[in-house]
Amino acid sequence: MTDISRRSFLRWSAIAGTAAGIAEAIPAALASDSYARAPHIKFPTAVRERIAVASWPFRAYLESADNKYRDKSQPGMDLKDFAAHVVKEFHIYNLEPLSSHFSSTLPDYLHQFREAVDKAGSHVINIPVDGRDSFYDPDTAARKRAVDRAKQWIDIATVLGSPSIRYHIAGADNVKPDVQLTAAGLRQVAEYGAARNVVVNLENDDLVTEDAFFIVRVIEKVNHPYLHALPDFCNSMLTGNADFNYRAVKAMFQHAYNICHVKDSEVGDGGKVFKVDVPKTFNILKASGFRGYCSMEWEGGGNPYDGTRKLIEYTLKYL
Repeated sequence: MTDISRRSFLRWSAIAGTAAGIAEAIPAALASDSYARAPHIKFPTAVRERIAVASWPFRAYLESADNKYRDKSQPGMDLKDFAAHVVKEFHIYNLEPLSSHFSSTLPDYLHQFREAVDKAGSHVINIPVDGRDSFYDPDTAARKRAVDRAKQWIDIATVLGSPSIRYHIAGADNVKPDVQLTAAGLRQVAEYGAARNVVVNLENDDLVTEDAFFIVRVIEKVNHPYLHALPDFCNSMLTGNADFNYRAVKAMFQHAYNICHVKDSEVGDGGKVFKVDVPKTFNILKASGFRGYCSMEWEGGGNPYDGTRKLIEYTLKYL
């Protein structure tokens, strides 16, 4: 991915807010304590309008220098064209583009991306961001880089109109996950997000660095209205323990706000496929009172188009 300095990005954002209407200047009032009390996101109520499609299942088709999963035997597309593609294929108007699928983060590209999404009548509802440095690295400089990268993507989310990012908690060599250090870094990120009305989400993705119950402890330690959980239906099933997965999903939904990942299966080491009870998982979602978006993140192997259609059918039926 092509990174740019936060200073350059913010300078461009201020200009674009006046000239192109992409990013608005951030009023001083938004940084006030009253603004930070709760996110300001208006969710749709119709089930289909709550459905989003993630770019991750379509990684074989997306052109990006950082996308190591691109399959050149398949037709390619740029991420900025993905919104229109999703509308055509699935009649879904919400998009969840992964950071490593962006072919650039330069201002011109982000301008084109926003225009393409708007033209498709779609919306970016979350940006999953790959973390490169760890919030609990013993090296202070590495922890600062983790915070700065998260802030940069909050700025990008602001330009693209995304209400949230999901930030990956990266590991550190020979160090166990640390609640105190992770919370200290994410508190800074959450405060930065609050000033821009961008929620920061944590996903139960990696079984070690993003264990669901570790994430819950971090969220509770930070105790900030702009730091929430992003429950994934099946990632915690990779332990092979179904009871653990459902307890993990339930714990995550207790701290969720605006997005979850819908799956019916996940492929583990050696190609083993783990499945979840989809109706049971949707019951956990509904019992929590979750009112946010459900992003389709097909992971069961095979054709992602067929898999995504199946997940959409499940969601229309059970949500």
